[in-house]
Amino acid sequence: MARVTVEDCIDKVDNRFDLVLLAGHRARMISSGQPITIERDNDKNPVVALREIAEQTLSPEDLTEELIHSLQKHVEVDEPEPDLVPRIAASSVTEDGADLDSIEMSEEELLRGLEGLTPPDRDD
Repeated sequence: MARVTVEDCIDKVDNRFDLVLLAGHRARMISSGQPITIERDNDKNPVVALREIAEQTLSPEDLTEELIHSLQKHVEVDEPEPDLVPRIAASSVTEDGADLDSIEMSEEELLRGLEGLTPPDRDD
């Protein structure tokens, strides 16, 4: 394969814009030291990237995932929320005689209890 054209790669990657993005990303990966999967043949990195895509030595889906991952600035990590609401620091007793220091409730139970409260009357 002496010359690589878009037509050689377009059947592997449907969209020409995506092809440019993937080839550019792969060329940057090669520049940063990633090993190449084909013979270089004295070609520059963008041509090597296009040849890798044309010869299907790399999966376009894998390149797309790597491109997306490289563009992400902030990766959200889902951390489990604590099940119990922290205890109230002041020691007090409820109307039914239960000690608040020993009451543990879930967040849902606390929200249900807060929904039942009525706002204080305003003096206008």
